[in-house]
Amino acid sequence: MIEIKGLTKEYDGRRVLDDLSFEVRPGVVTGFLGPNGAGKSTTMRLVLGLDRPTAGYALVDGRPYSELAEPLRQVGALLDAHAVHGGRTAQGHLRWLAASNGLPERRVGEVLAQVGLAEAAGRRIRGFSLGMRQRLGVAAALLGDPPVLMLDEPVNGLDPEGIRWIRTLLRELAAEGRSVLVSSHLMTEMALTADHLVVIGRGRLLADAATAEFIDRHGRTRIRVRAVDPTKLSALLGDGGHDFTAEQVDGGAWEVTGAEPERIAALAADNGVVLYEIAVQQDSLEEAFMRMTADSVEYRAEVAP
Repeated sequence: MIEIKGLTKEYDGRRVLDDLSFEVRPGVVTGFLGPNGAGKSTTMRLVLGLDRPTAGYALVDGRPYSELAEPLRQVGALLDAHAVHGGRTAQGHLRWLAASNGLPERRVGEVLAQVGLAEAAGRRIRGFSLGMRQRLGVAAALLGDPPVLMLDEPVNGLDPEGIRWIRTLLRELAAEGRSVLVSSHLMTEMALTADHLVVIGRGRLLADAATAEFIDRHGRTRIRVRAVDPTKLSALLGDGGHDFTAEQVDGGAWEVTGAEPERIAALAADNGVVLYEIAVQQDSLEEAFMRMTADSVEYRAEVAP
C-alpha cells in the first residue's frame, strides 16, 4: 500500500503540503480530491521520489520509492500524458521502459492491446490525440503489472467510451487486490469509481472516508414535495410554525430539511393536502465536495453581477 505520514513540502517559503497523513489500501479505488492548488500533484511527486519532502515521508510497500530495485514492478504511475518523446513510436516508448526495469518485451504488446492502442503501436506519439496519450500513459503504468497504481487525471481527454473503460479498469485492478490512487476533478466519475475518498485543501487533510460516508456527512438531505393544490401546500409549509425548514422552489414544489418524509406525508394528510410527489433528495458528490471545500479554494473566479 501507499503510506503517507506527516508529509510537508515548502517551496520558496510557501507551504504546499502541511503535515499530510493518509493511507491507500489494497483492494480499494481511492479518489484523491481537492481544489486547484491543494497539493495533489505535489503529493504524488513526493511518493514517486520526484521531489524531496521538507518533513515526513511517503512509502510504497513500506519503503521509499528510491529504494525500489525495479520500481515499475511495484508501482505504476501516470502524472503527465505529455511527458513522452514525440518522435518515438508507442511501441518504442514502452520497449525502453520495459528494458530499463528488466521486463519481458511481450508485455509491450499486451498492455498496448489492453488499452486499445494495438493498431497504433507503430505510430509516432507526436501525432497522438490527448486521449491516445492518456491511454499510452496508462499502458506504461500497467507495464510491470504492479500492485500499486497512481493516476493523475486519467480521464482527461478521453471520450465517453474511454471514460467508461478507465472506470471499469480501475475497479477491476482494485478487485484484484491492488492499491489504486486516482486524482480527478470529475466528481460524477469519482462517485461512480472511487470506494474511498481522500480530500485535501491548501495542503491539509480535510477528509479520509468512504465515498458514501463522505456524501452523507457533508451533503444535504432534503424532501421534495408537490401537491395537487399548490396554494394549500404553501399555506401548510410556508407559515414558519414548524421545527423544520421549508423553502419553495421551482414549479410550485417545496424542499424540506430537518424532517423525515413520513412526517411530511402525515402532516399533509392531517390537513387535507393531497400530495402527488414526495421524494428524498441527497446531494451529489460534487455538491458535498463544493460545500466541504468552500473555505479551501485558493483560486476563486469572480462572478459578474
